[in-house]
Amino acid sequence: MNRELLDRIRRQLAAQTDPAAPGEQRGRTAKADIVRALCESGAAPPDQRGLLDLSAALADDLTGAGALQPLLDDATVTDVVVNGEDGVWIDRGEGLRPAPVALGGTESIRSLACRLAAAAGRRLDAGNPYADVRLPDGTRFHAVLPPIAANGPFLSFRTHRSKAFTLAQLVAADTLTADLADVLLRIVKAKLPFVVTGGTGTGKTTLLASLLSCADDAERIVIVEDAAELAPDHPHTLTLEARPANIEGAGEVDLASLVRQALRMRPDRIVVGECRGAEVSELLAALNTGHEGGAGTLHCNAAADVPARLEALALPHGLPRAGLHAQLVAALRVIIHLRRCGNGRQVAELAVIDTDTSRSGGLTVATAWTRHGPGPAAGILERLLRERNS
Repeated sequence: MNRELLDRIRRQLAAQTDPAAPGEQRGRTAKADIVRALCESGAAPPDQRGLLDLSAALADDLTGAGALQPLLDDATVTDVVVNGEDGVWIDRGEGLRPAPVALGGTESIRSLACRLAAAAGRRLDAGNPYADVRLPDGTRFHAVLPPIAANGPFLSFRTHRSKAFTLAQLVAADTLTADLADVLLRIVKAKLPFVVTGGTGTGKTTLLASLLSCADDAERIVIVEDAAELAPDHPHTLTLEARPANIEGAGEVDLASLVRQALRMRPDRIVVGECRGAEVSELLAALNTGHEGGAGTLHCNAAADVPARLEALALPHGLPRAGLHAQLVAALRVIIHLRRCGNGRQVAELAVIDTDTSRSGGLTVATAWTRHGPGPAAGILERLLRERNS
């Protein structure tokens, strides 16, 4: 891309854009203005196809992710990562694979990262060498600049799906078996609180959105997230998004505060997109005060690790171990664990948190279902479902 032409078009568009226009309208106008600016500058190709191709490339560089934009627009791509000048990698559900995309040198990659962060209202420079933002199309974008990022800049994109998969589609993709899908649907309909666990990129957010889509249309779902990613196909969903502190260190709104606000919004379900800290205590308290059907996701290597993982998150914020265990047994009983496998992502286990009778004050995590059928704790899960439906 000719940088001089790009800079000229950028300045011309900046002078012409109406800041009062709605965002969607500004996007449509910008594309028309790019074509007009090319014609006025004398840089327009003589044929229509060439003009459209050049204007599309300019639009990607001006308002999108440049040469990465076609990858982000690909419905099969879930993640795009840039390892500085060492290349671009993409994930289509089978792990990261190299992509033949040329981004130029370090300065070009840095310029792209800073522009994307600025478009989302965040500062990215030597004084603030990392940023985690949501782009206008919903894509989650993270960047780290040198010298923090040795051999960087390092960029990470998590694409956003505007519509959740149905359980039938997840069965077809082998993420679920038909029996697991039936049990999960019963869990949602019974408003039994659950947590979706797994490692990075196992599909926790995707599965949670699909399950929330199965909730009754009359239910009011309030979602609390660091960056809005959940997009359930449900007519009554509200999202509260955390806000980082500004340059002066003021204005931060954390997830724990948002969970407390959600309690005042007449929710039928409270959902925390990802449990990372103090919000664990707030969510468990909410689930123990009549707010049924809550859910969230949690980074975890195995379902059996959930109690220890929650302890690590909650104890530093003042919730004692005994209190955490009591709230878990009273509220959050079901774990849905995902894993990556050779041909994609799969729900590997449904587990139930229960009191460990062999030791005082302890918890046990027992398998209720696997991909092969019922497990030792299937009866406990059935009892919980009956109690909810009685």
